[in-house]
Amino acid sequence: MFLRRALPGFVCGLVCGTLIAGALGDLSLGLLIGAVLGTAYALALPRPIGGEGAAADRAMTAAAFGLPMWGAVNVILLPLFAGQTPQWTAEGMRGLFPALVGWLLFGFILGLLATGAVRLAERWFGATPVAPALKIPEVRTRVVILGGGFAGVTTAINLEKEFRADPTVAFTLVGETNALLFTPMLAEVAASSLEPTHISTPLRSSFRRTAVVRSQVCGIDFANRRVQLSGREETLRYDHLVLALGAVSRVPPGDGIAEHALEFKTLADAIRIRNHVIDAFDRADAERDEAKRRALLTFVVAGGGFSGTELVGGLNDFARGMLADYPNLPADELRIILVHSRDRILPELSASLADYALQRMRARGVSFELNARVSAASPGVVTLKRKEAKSAECEIATQTLVWTAGAAPSPLLQELAIERDKRGAVIVENTLSVKGNAGVWALGDCAVVPDAKTGKPCPPTAQFAIREARTLAGNIRAAIKGEPLKPFHFDSLGTLCVVGHHTACAEIKGFKFSGFFAWFLWRTLYLSKLAGLERKVRVVGDWTIELFFPRDIVQTIDLHPPPKKSTA
Repeated sequence: MFLRRALPGFVCGLVCGTLIAGALGDLSLGLLIGAVLGTAYALALPRPIGGEGAAADRAMTAAAFGLPMWGAVNVILLPLFAGQTPQWTAEGMRGLFPALVGWLLFGFILGLLATGAVRLAERWFGATPVAPALKIPEVRTRVVILGGGFAGVTTAINLEKEFRADPTVAFTLVGETNALLFTPMLAEVAASSLEPTHISTPLRSSFRRTAVVRSQVCGIDFANRRVQLSGREETLRYDHLVLALGAVSRVPPGDGIAEHALEFKTLADAIRIRNHVIDAFDRADAERDEAKRRALLTFVVAGGGFSGTELVGGLNDFARGMLADYPNLPADELRIILVHSRDRILPELSASLADYALQRMRARGVSFELNARVSAASPGVVTLKRKEAKSAECEIATQTLVWTAGAAPSPLLQELAIERDKRGAVIVENTLSVKGNAGVWALGDCAVVPDAKTGKPCPPTAQFAIREARTLAGNIRAAIKGEPLKPFHFDSLGTLCVVGHHTACAEIKGFKFSGFFAWFLWRTLYLSKLAGLERKVRVVGDWTIELFFPRDIVQTIDLHPPPKKSTA
């Protein structure tokens, strides 16, 4: 059975290896890589291969893999082996364009030939037998997970692993969206560096046996173990309930901030910011009044944490790159302003790295208002209040205010009869169980999770949420089997923050990195964490295209739709 697939793939890989021999400059190396990739591709094909157009579809998918192979081999590895530096410059990339064409053709033809050859081999020798379906036992335990973010999705994935051989336990995940958003790359969507769908993975394709329900939770009956969903009469019964509801933007009420600020939390928020920036440039290009034009080209971001700093760095690159398409707009009228309430940005990083980030961003044209906060907003004006002079306020003429200064746990938690802290987050034991509620668990941004070793609350980051989910899945299994629960402990691996073009800051296990290497480390690590191989290929494709072409400025949302035509 192994040879039925491996041998056709090996032969097809040898044939297609001649296409990349020129790109590699060595026929033997090209044949070797082609044979290895061809064999691996054939073994990875689904069993059995069927459907009209399957060969063409898989050929396009294989062609897409040519992009990361070209980047890894021709851009990085071959120059390093030759004692040269990787070809990061636009001129160097253009010189490697023929090699890119060779890799794309290699992938396409390999996918076409290998799919057809494996299908032909299965037709001649018979397809791999499929095991008969077994009778599914009755479900005895139901686990319901509320939340489709990192915490909820990782919990479901690990529960499937824990109960792989036990079909009597059923899982249901309830989410308000149908996809998992990879939030670390959200700023790149707002800055038009990545396509929105490329950092979102469909929930239904992420699980093997977890049922996905797209709805909003409107109530929980702990006494009867029921979850009420919006717009549905029936309720979800549970034996174990996981609260992974995440957090929402915490915009202060009053003073006009909530009415005039753009939030930066969801994929829709990032798309809205991108289109708003493009719209502001279009309006400024047609504006003859200098004061109004400057206001349109002034972008204020409130909050100097990771989200705000990464967004400012990305928007600054995006906006200054757009000036080439708007020759009528003077560069000195463009202002990107970051407002932060402390004396330095990025309080999560060490002072030296935070200062490096500020200096690099300031050198690229970003302005900073430190020890200040946004106290009010109105149409065309943002009011700042500085700490050093409590009565001193200043106004900034702008049409854009983005709010990233803080988050709050899901408002649904306020309606539940459970213990919460001052922020509204659920207080849990170090085993992630909710106090006073058997069978109820909580983790991630909506929970206060104490570290079993230090006793201190864990930071509400994706890095910790993923590890909490692994512990929680094991504890649910232990609770069902009547075994002791495991307390949660995790030592942070470090933090990374990208602050602009080819520049980032990283602090990994006490070691500090900055500049280009930290930027490359940021992209490499987060790309490895992105769910799904297909999404990884798409993101690498976006990054590769950005090396050759400017960022896209097509406005995908019409912010000012034309009035309806009169039918009279």
